[in-house]
Amino acid sequence: MTKLPRDVSGEEVVKALRKLGYYPARQKGSHVILIGPSGKMITVPLHKSLKTGLLRAILREVGISVKVFKELLDDP
Repeated sequence: MTKLPRDVSGEEVVKALRKLGYYPARQKGSHVILIGPSGKMITVPLHKSLKTGLLRAILREVGISVKVFKELLDDP
């Protein structure tokens, strides 16, 4: 099992999800709402560092594994 990365910012999560076809619909304060290709909405806080539980919940909701997420982070 691949370990969840630490110190991932909300901006990095948004950038990774954009590679999967998610796009920002709107932003209110420090939270951005992304809409996926199927119309599913995901809320991502734009904090400096996301807690592991929140990051895991976002990945679960999107339906990707930690390994795929790490590849998206490393991909330029």
